[in-house]
Amino acid sequence: MKDSRMNRRNSKKPKTWVKRVLFLAILLFLVVISYGGYLAYQAYDAASDSYTDLERPDEKSERRETAVTIGEEPISILLLGIENYTTDGKDGRADTQIVVTLNPKENEMTMTTVPRDTRVELSNVEQYSGFHKINAAYTYGSITGYGANKLAIETVEDLLDIPIDKFIAVDFEGFRDIVDALDGVTVDIKEPFWEKNIYNNNQRIYFEKGPKRLNGEESLAFVRMRKRDVNVVYSREERQRQFIRAAIDEAISAGTLFKVGEISDILGKNVDTNLKPREIYTLQKAYSSIDASEIETINIEGTNQMIDGLSYFIPNEGALDTASIQIKQALGLMEETNTNTDQSDEEHTTE
Repeated sequence: MKDSRMNRRNSKKPKTWVKRVLFLAILLFLVVISYGGYLAYQAYDAASDSYTDLERPDEKSERRETAVTIGEEPISILLLGIENYTTDGKDGRADTQIVVTLNPKENEMTMTTVPRDTRVELSNVEQYSGFHKINAAYTYGSITGYGANKLAIETVEDLLDIPIDKFIAVDFEGFRDIVDALDGVTVDIKEPFWEKNIYNNNQRIYFEKGPKRLNGEESLAFVRMRKRDVNVVYSREERQRQFIRAAIDEAISAGTLFKVGEISDILGKNVDTNLKPREIYTLQKAYSSIDASEIETINIEGTNQMIDGLSYFIPNEGALDTASIQIKQALGLMEETNTNTDQSDEEHTTE
């Protein structure tokens, strides 16, 4: 099992451990598990305000026979970054989505990004049955009363055929404020570019090549840019990977312990989650020692295609099955196999 994990890690290009990271939700998540013990007292009320009950029978996914025990069994968490600044905080879209798995026994973590334009078929809400971009599921769940987070979760479960145990949803305001609470994040900018500042009349923010300390507004512009020409060689996905790696280092630094009060205020205002305060504390104890450099990425390969006048992300043949298998293996729902060994055995048998 360990050998197959190492083979997958060694086959990846250096520093490509995340693809299209759910930048704002994972940042919050990492901050929470880093401070869990300290938050237990000071931020209990804020964490309670963020709690959202999905009203699922036995508080578990339909794809689970029994509810998982956090801190003892592998779990999955869907992280949602909500773009709602253009709708005055209502009926936004899940602009970025990532499935995180956490294995307490192996002390391992994986991330699987679901591209926002992935073409999916919705069937849980009759008014919007048919094919849509996956980021619209959050919106339709909100405006129909079905539940924004609930429909987003069920849509990802259907797409990847996996259980989603928990979720964390953070909006752009929360992302900006958390970065500012950390006094910024330093990233090494590889290519110069500019992007609009959505908080300052779309004025341009210029990013010069080299290390730079980014505040909340600058960070949001840095990870959001995807329409400039430079995006071809310095992609949004790569920048998001950079930012999250830098944010992890920032979040676990000793100096940020004194900012827990600010962060706890942000939790109650800009975050929804079905993690209860005691579960957040348990996560902190179980996973606070995870090394960011060891986080494994599971990619969904595909292409953008025009269908009925809209641009969709279409996964390559077998890509969803491959991602599903890897996630299930990380969750302990499927045995890991050595693909290279199996193939060699089959060839030998054929001869």
